[in-house]
Amino acid sequence: MKRNIFFIVLIFLLITPFFKLYSQNLSVNEPSSVTFETTGLPIWVKDLRRWEIVTFGTFPFTLFLTAFVTDMVRWGTENGMDFSDAGRRYAPWPLKSAGAVNMTSDEFQRTILIAAGLSVTLALVDFFIVLSGRNNEIRRTQNGSSGSVIINITPPGDNEHFFDVPPAFSENP
Repeated sequence: MKRNIFFIVLIFLLITPFFKLYSQNLSVNEPSSVTFETTGLPIWVKDLRRWEIVTFGTFPFTLFLTAFVTDMVRWGTENGMDFSDAGRRYAPWPLKSAGAVNMTSDEFQRTILIAAGLSVTLALVDFFIVLSGRNNEIRRTQNGSSGSVIINITPPGDNEHFFDVPPAFSENP
């Protein structure tokens, strides 16, 4: 049975590049890249999307950190962080010994909930930092004095010769 599964997976892995080539040949007449314009979206939609990305992006890291801290607490309460082989059964991941005691389902659920809460909290902190920076920028532009100069730097166009020396400074008369 294992041998059949191995051959099926091997055949699938060998055929996969041909599917990719076939799909690339179908899109020869289409543009190579399609961009998604976000200029028409309201700012709250962009903020919500950023919040979602930060929440789900930080979840693996907060889950690892929470599981590590949970294991450290379990290790300290069960046997006072003993470094013998029997004492390291509750130790966190890099220090675990053979026959390690896994988390109970209640501890695992609590770990998941704490990690999710930390991810949401980090996303909210990021949202308020971005919101504060946006408000500071709006206030700065609105409170500019009437005599202040706004300088817009744009690159030179195709027909402008930005680095040409004016005739007054040329060496040939």
